[in-house]
Amino acid sequence: MEQNPSHRHKALALARTSGLARARDFEAVGVPRTTLARLVDDGVLIRPTRGFYQLADADISAGHSLAEAALAAPKGIIALLSALKFHGLTTQLPHEVWLLMPSKAWAPTAAPVRLRIVRASEPSLRAGVERHTIDGVAVRITSPAKTIADCFKYRSRVGLDVAIEALRDGLRQRKATRPDLQRYAKICRVANVMRPHLETLL
Repeated sequence: MEQNPSHRHKALALARTSGLARARDFEAVGVPRTTLARLVDDGVLIRPTRGFYQLADADISAGHSLAEAALAAPKGIIALLSALKFHGLTTQLPHEVWLLMPSKAWAPTAAPVRLRIVRASEPSLRAGVERHTIDGVAVRITSPAKTIADCFKYRSRVGLDVAIEALRDGLRQRKATRPDLQRYAKICRVANVMRPHLETLL
């Protein structure tokens, strides 16, 4: 069966604007799965993982895994080691994407990338969230100051040395101010933990 030119045009247009799109995103604009299968067979689209499509010649960014995680877990917020890496505040190379998620939110079991889910309270989830566009995908990421405070809060998971390194680099690179750090430290309930480290960096 010949491919419908209008279906192909819609599929390519969506792939160009979205960067990474789900099968249901194509269905929403009237592109049937048979068209997607044909585009994959033709080598125009690739499936990096089940249910996700992108142009075969797409210019993929270094943060592509963050975009994949954001699509797989819409309620998640890129945080901790992954956010530190995004902001250039760590020498760590996380092999999974760290996400903050509400305590009862559904977490994907077959995401295109490995996820490390950390459950957080609503006040912590609302505070210090930035929105970035990565490969055409809207991605929520904790700000540098909030990320540093989170690392102190979850220091048993990421390591106190990582949190201290991020604090030092955040101040040195002027990506986080002391007032912001103190504010998020209170929200994360680690003000007493962070205070001596802030004082040594005066």
